[in-house]
Amino acid sequence: RNGLKETAARLGKGIIAFSPLAQGMLTNRYLNGIPADSRIKTDGRFLKAADITPDRIEQIKALARIAADRGQTLAETALAWVLRDGAVTSVLIGASKPCQITDNIKAAENTRFSADELAAIDRISL
Repeated sequence: RNGLKETAARLGKGIIAFSPLAQGMLTNRYLNGIPADSRIKTDGRFLKAADITPDRIEQIKALARIAADRGQTLAETALAWVLRDGAVTSVLIGASKPCQITDNIKAAENTRFSADELAAIDRISL
């Protein structure tokens, strides 16, 4: 909402989104606690255990329900949302396993959102 997308489009430039999965929070990975092999446990520079609050988990679960209704995983929906209008031309997903790359590519199969879906996502995340 700061004019970046419009300016990039006007100048014919693309935008690359860094960490569109919020360091893994916009996946199913933290819905049931912090896994022992998670980045929080093994690195912790960017995502901290304190970031995984009960309120944040409830937001993520609500977004996961929207994703399920769309027939997507939470990660697919999050990436599709970032890519939905063409202004963001690439995403840096920070995959730590090859299967995460192949799973996340599926987001490009459905980047269309209804007005109701977008409104629900805004209500949950803003």
